[in-house]
Amino acid sequence: MSTLAPNPAMIKAALTAVWTTGDFGQIAQYDTAPGEAFVQRLALASGERVLDVACGTGNFSLPAARAGAQVTGLDIAPNLLAQARARAEAAGLAIQFDEGDAEALPYADGAFATVVSIFGAMFAPRPDRVAAELLRVCQPGGRIAMLNWTPASFTAQLAGLVARIQSPPPHMTPPVLWGVEATVRERLHDGIKDLHQVRRPYTLAFPFGPGAAADMYIRYLGAVQRPYAALDAQRQPDFRRDLERLIAENNRAGDGTTRLETECLEVLAIRA
Repeated sequence: MSTLAPNPAMIKAALTAVWTTGDFGQIAQYDTAPGEAFVQRLALASGERVLDVACGTGNFSLPAARAGAQVTGLDIAPNLLAQARARAEAAGLAIQFDEGDAEALPYADGAFATVVSIFGAMFAPRPDRVAAELLRVCQPGGRIAMLNWTPASFTAQLAGLVARIQSPPPHMTPPVLWGVEATVRERLHDGIKDLHQVRRPYTLAFPFGPGAAADMYIRYLGAVQRPYAALDAQRQPDFRRDLERLIAENNRAGDGTTRLETECLEVLAIRA
């Protein structure tokens, strides 16, 4: 059960501002392979109706459409949707991209055979509503598939570093609980006839070193950029140094680039 915030609209507005700040597409361009691999594991059928919730710049939507699926992508951030539309047009792919909220999906009951979210819906503030909506728009016998960061992931470590300079919104459930098997079983229970979960290794790779990676996160990732900008000039260098150190400690590359070996939880639920 999720903890309702005193003002959910205020939290939603703050989260929208985070994802519309900076340019997440500059980071997402280095992270396209996992979406393509997920499409292959799902073995999407030609013409299959697929919803990509919190689709970002389309790293799952585009390969799903190439595989022959009929894809709709939804995201809360209009700037990311604009990039997704431009990418789809350049690739000659017919994908519908809608602005919307994972907690109130603007689609009919049972509209999709497969409902997917890759590191997206997990960030919505009320997970019980997210779970109910993913289930509602999935057809009977259809699939709900997610990739979620775990509490041990680099993303969780990054969130912990940011929390040292800016507290998360009050009453907000930690997003990484979507990466805990027991929590997922609780959230995806009613209306589900089968649930498979597996932890998978995940690589974040950038063609530059930890220092440049730190600068990239500060410049383009709203969840880092906004709290960093709020620091005074004396504290900003300290935060940047801590961020570069965190990246360097997780870096497994020895050639001047950055390779972060982390983990995620893959979820596949079958609707009753």
